[in-house]
Amino acid sequence: MADVVIIGGHGKVALLALPLLAEAGHSATAVIRNPAHAADVEAAAGTPLVLDVENATEDELAAAFTGRDAIVWLAGAGGGDPRRTYAVDRDAAIRSMDAAARAGVRRYVMVSYLGAGPDHGVPEDNSFHAYAEAKAAADAHLRASGLDWTVLGPAGLTLEEPTGLIDVAPLPEDAERKVSRANVARTIVAALDLDATIRRTIEYVDGATPIPEAFARV
Repeated sequence: MADVVIIGGHGKVALLALPLLAEAGHSATAVIRNPAHAADVEAAAGTPLVLDVENATEDELAAAFTGRDAIVWLAGAGGGDPRRTYAVDRDAAIRSMDAAARAGVRRYVMVSYLGAGPDHGVPEDNSFHAYAEAKAAADAHLRASGLDWTVLGPAGLTLEEPTGLIDVAPLPEDAERKVSRANVARTIVAALDLDATIRRTIEYVDGATPIPEAFARV
């Protein structure tokens, strides 16, 4: 049993992951910015913690993490404003990693996206550019942090029902670049449960292999 903190605890994937973590025997605290979202978190078998990660200091984050076993990053600025995208997806994410190290929480799972990295190829005049740059910086910081990290790189997210089946990169050229949010929630639980995923970047799409089996091979 692990005590897990999910940052971005009211997002669609987080609300799907919370009951799965409970079913797996873990306890999960969902970090939320809006107190009105607490009831949704509780209904999903999570414990709400109101904390604005965009503005929280490293000290505040470390205090929230102390005594925990793992951190899962699911927060995002949602695009639109580049300033806020960098503030959340890069700066706050990096503060959370440094805070985890200070608090002695070694396990950290970052939910990124398929194709993230310095060679993301998104042009500067594209509205996605700030997000791509922010995620590349945050992912790189995590890999260099010394934490027991996993970077998950799901393809484009859908609202399809979960299959529990994925295919991991390298992917064939004709693979459809999509994955259900419900399957992403299942990959988070699998990553936390499987030591084989530590210090691995795992990019994936909906596919034909059971998630634990796919992850055991990485």
